[in-house]
Amino acid sequence: MGASCSKFSFCWWHSNLKPSVLQSSDLENGEKNELPCFREFSWEELKSATNDFSSENIVSEHGEKAPNVVYKGLLENYQLIAVKRFNKSAWPDSRQFLEEAKAVGNLRSERLANLIGCCYEEEERLLVAEFMPNETLAKHLFHWEKQPMKWAMRLRVALYLAQALEYCSRRGRALYHDLNAYRVLFDKDGNPRLSCFGLMKNSRDGKSYSTNLAFTPPEYLRTGRVTPESVVYSFGTMLLDLLSGKHIPPSHALDLIRGKNFPMLVDSCLEGHFSNDDGTELVRLATRCLQYEARDRPNAKILVTSLVSIQKETEVPSHVLLGISHGNANLTPQLLLTPMGEACQRMDLTAIHEFLENAGYKDDEGIENELSFQMWTNQMQETLNYKKQGDAAFLAKDFITAIDRYTQFIDGGTMVSPTVYARRCLSYLMSEMPNEALADAMQALVVTSDWPTAFYLQAASLSALGMENDAQQSLNEATNLEANSNKDS
Repeated sequence: MGASCSKFSFCWWHSNLKPSVLQSSDLENGEKNELPCFREFSWEELKSATNDFSSENIVSEHGEKAPNVVYKGLLENYQLIAVKRFNKSAWPDSRQFLEEAKAVGNLRSERLANLIGCCYEEEERLLVAEFMPNETLAKHLFHWEKQPMKWAMRLRVALYLAQALEYCSRRGRALYHDLNAYRVLFDKDGNPRLSCFGLMKNSRDGKSYSTNLAFTPPEYLRTGRVTPESVVYSFGTMLLDLLSGKHIPPSHALDLIRGKNFPMLVDSCLEGHFSNDDGTELVRLATRCLQYEARDRPNAKILVTSLVSIQKETEVPSHVLLGISHGNANLTPQLLLTPMGEACQRMDLTAIHEFLENAGYKDDEGIENELSFQMWTNQMQETLNYKKQGDAAFLAKDFITAIDRYTQFIDGGTMVSPTVYARRCLSYLMSEMPNEALADAMQALVVTSDWPTAFYLQAASLSALGMENDAQQSLNEATNLEANSNKDS
């Protein structure tokens, strides 16, 4: 049951968008210290985060399509990540890969699913980005289940995407590869963000666009090179997506526009939900983006200016417009809780105490403690006395004394007991010391990485710290582990 694990660090950050989408300063908030600096991850760290790159963790909807593979992952500090793993033939030059990744990693914007790190060990090349839990524009626009995307949300998507491109242009990253509805992701607040993966220069296959020539910028077909104007052309195809609710070829759309056959172009689900003027303005902007000559297309700054003026319902949060729950960031659905899980969910520390008391030390079985004969004779008795005194105080609900005696037992270093960490964790919670409690729950997991009780206590500690999403995730993990354990027994 034991497993080694590096020491956990605890860093959390949260984005705080202002109520109105029209405030241009929103775009710059992401450049502050809300995300860590770009860093290099180890292969083992990402392997652990993705459960050994399990096929169950593949998220094809995270802004990438085959043959690219993106995995969801969970770091030790509870940050959700998206990990893009390249084929072994991609990026043969590790130095070039690192330089390119660092250049993209220097970008920080609330309009991007930001790149936070990379990994290059031997033949492996991986990118690490913020994980966006609410799927892609393609899902919400083309494959919706509950409701079609509202007009105001479609306008917001267009604006935020234009702001992302304008920000990248200002920071010297004007080229974006294969801009499409799969590259726009929705964060926990329902805000649309542009995947940073498309900002990376492609590997040596040289392909910057999908094989569907109907949507490819004409100059790319001639030269095979991406230009800032090519990106604007692709933006125009996405405006058509937002208008029509389907992926319509630009040539067909332009024929409909020239024939003033707007009803055939506009999504029938939007009928009566927007004015003719707003629709006309978006059609006009899409037409300008899709001009055959690259020089006739507007730049990203003009796109932002044009789109700001037609925004609707600017004070309504994105998650409301999108029709999703706020902060919906769980990787797994909520499961049927066990009695221990229910006690953790309602923060019934007395009930948790009873569970730990009844469980005793049965989960310490199999934990090896190598001691020499001299250590047995000179140290063991004193160490066991600290543990017995701690147990007595714990059962008597004298939690301050329990903390002191368990600490002396742990500091003795002659024995390792996950149950002692669990009991001291609860003692800390009873004493209103949630940070210390969380550290003990994590230490119990260092010793026994698949112990449901440790995850339950971790959930209770996170809840005490006000981190409800993370607490729910730990609760789900504990419930899954316990369910699997019961199946095996």
